[in-house]
Amino acid sequence: ASVGNSCFCGECSSSKMPEGVDMEISCHPLTMKHVVNLVIAMERFKGSKLESALSSEFDDENFLNVMLDSIVEEEIVIELTSEPPTQSDYSKTLEFDCSLTDGQQKEWVQMQNSMELLGVMLQGGSNHHAVQIRMATYRHLPTDTNAQPVALGIKNSSFFLSCSEEGGKPTLHLETVANKDDLKKISKDSDMVRFLFYRHDQGLDISTFRSVRFPTWFISTAKTNNQPVDMCEQTANRNITFTVQS
Repeated sequence: ASVGNSCFCGECSSSKMPEGVDMEISCHPLTMKHVVNLVIAMERFKGSKLESALSSEFDDENFLNVMLDSIVEEEIVIELTSEPPTQSDYSKTLEFDCSLTDGQQKEWVQMQNSMELLGVMLQGGSNHHAVQIRMATYRHLPTDTNAQPVALGIKNSSFFLSCSEEGGKPTLHLETVANKDDLKKISKDSDMVRFLFYRHDQGLDISTFRSVRFPTWFISTAKTNNQPVDMCEQTANRNITFTVQS
């Protein structure tokens, strides 16, 4: 019995087998590990199957069975070198500047020496009074393809919007964050989650902002002018959609 292909490339290897048995390794590009495994299988073949191989009744089927019995088992161990993201963390990915305008063209304005935002319909030439928002996006597992976690800060300041309960209902606040690094990674079980909102896109550059801590409450503006930006439920008679202008 014999196995192998004839080859004249000069790169083939052959193994000295007992008389009557010949084996040749053809020049297919295998790895060194494969060659070593084959050599070990051949040595097992020599040691335990020689007598049967030299029998006059030894045929191709017998040879295949011998080779299968001599297969070298290989165990593959995969080592994880880094920890996967946990489902409890919101990790900041990027930041960009924008302004927010409601459906009545009211913009957000921070009055001087005040920690409150108002929805104001600004006249021509006074748009510079509107605050610029520094919006930070976050990655969170499992990913919700319909919502993007974000934090909303006032550009060139340490002020950030937050949602916490006051007077028995969720209320929007403007808070000072002394160390902005505290917002780089936020655990869903920590009190810092009050700074996070889910941004839901409703159309081209039109979005709602829903509190992560209070999922049925949205950032909103009143129907009338010069009223505070606050939280409300979706059924309230307030504006909850905003045009995001980068």
